Amino acid sequence: MKYYAGIGSRETPSDILSIMTEKARILFIKHALTLRSGGAKGADSAFERGCDSVQGTKEIFRAADATQDALDLAKEFHPAWNKCTEYAQKLHGRNMMIVLGADLQTPVDFILCWTPGGQFMGGTAQALRAALFYKIPVYNLFNSDDLSNFNNQYLWK
Repeated sequence: MKYYAGIGSRETPSDILSIMTEKARILFIKHALTLRSGGAKGADSAFERGCDSVQGTKEIFRAADATQDALDLAKEFHPAWNKCTEYAQKLHGRNMMIVLGADLQTPVDFILCWTPGGQFMGGTAQALRAALFYKIPVYNLFNSDDLSNFNNQYLWK
């Protein structure tokens, strides 16, 4: 089974949300990729809508799903772990599970996301730091080059 993470800001612009929904549909139809996401408003929900519209497979991780191993790993990637509330820490732990699977051993093939300014911001930044470490490709839809590269890699094959 192959996986991708569909994540991003809760403030993702509506035109990008539409793109995310469409990409999720196509990724399942053309490649049978399983969506991993976090169920949050904005980007996560847009990916899930697209997946659901074609009865795609998905793994949705919520804060309550974060295991102690996921929390321990999240702590390694977060620059200010001790400043996070317990709930924020659980959200970061669930982000590790989105990127690496429930077993923390099954990484996604890539991350498709949107962040303000294309920067490492908010909870998405935690997933992106892990992606850098594990050499997981990231396509940030804020960047037009990333969208073009993503389309070349996954949609026009």
